[in-house]
Amino acid sequence: MTAVVDVLLLLLSFLLLWKGADWFVDSAAKIGRAAGMSDLVIGLTIVAFGTSAPEFAVTISAAITGRSEIAVANVLGSNIFNLGIILGGCAVFAALEARRAAIRRDGPLLVAVSLAVALALSDGRLTRLEGVLLFSGLLAYLLLLWRDRQPLEEEIPIGRPTWASGVLLVVGLGAVVLGGRLLVGSATDLARMLGVPEWLIGLTIVAAGTSASELATSIVASRRGRHAIVVGNLIGSDIFNMLGVLGVAALARPILLDDGRSYAFGLVALVVTCLLVAIFLRTGGRISRGEGLILVLVGLVRWGEAFFMSR
Repeated sequence: MTAVVDVLLLLLSFLLLWKGADWFVDSAAKIGRAAGMSDLVIGLTIVAFGTSAPEFAVTISAAITGRSEIAVANVLGSNIFNLGIILGGCAVFAALEARRAAIRRDGPLLVAVSLAVALALSDGRLTRLEGVLLFSGLLAYLLLLWRDRQPLEEEIPIGRPTWASGVLLVVGLGAVVLGGRLLVGSATDLARMLGVPEWLIGLTIVAAGTSASELATSIVASRRGRHAIVVGNLIGSDIFNMLGVLGVAALARPILLDDGRSYAFGLVALVVTCLLVAIFLRTGGRISRGEGLILVLVGLVRWGEAFFMSR
């Protein structure tokens, strides 16, 4: 009976994270427009934070409660899921064209950031100082985006703010926070009942759940033929997760990892995936269907290897 309750709570947490982030982004965008913010600023701040809000909520909640394995595994797993399953899957259905900035700036930066995170976690911990350095890197990245800003191509659905916008802003943020807490708690309970490590749950189920926002955004953008948005959103989200989410989590509470496998294999897969994306973007400025299939296989192999290592 307890297992059934935990599964139901897990599903509820996915719904809260997905809809909460959606409500938060829509209402905050309307309020931001009314306050005089441009589409560019809204996209770089509100939308970027909104799509990463589930990762923030889950990772920080896990870090504060001392579940460091889930905190780190969620970020690593979510990033691999974004670049492998989501980005690769979208490319399988239709080759994805990329903006010049994604090829020359964001792709190499993605590899550099993944290597920096791997180095920071090489001793099995993430200190507050390293958290400060990671978060400082995020601020530098945002400044770089602002300096190299170009008019946004995507259409951000923004209407007039009403009293309901303020309510949805609070409700959406509350739903994300609550969903994060429920997801961490139910995932931890299921891991204990199934006899599997917490890092495995974090690397798979939790990671997939917190990537719901990126998945929904990418599917909609891909169906509309806005391929550059798919590539930019997923690469930017991964950079945001590694620098911002892990950085803030370490600032809230230093992260200590007991099981080296929870980050060693995840880091290797993350670096390989990021490197593949960067290389694929350099070949013709797009990710072909064949390259997308390779990325999907890397993501699936990573999941299979994680389950194998837990046995």
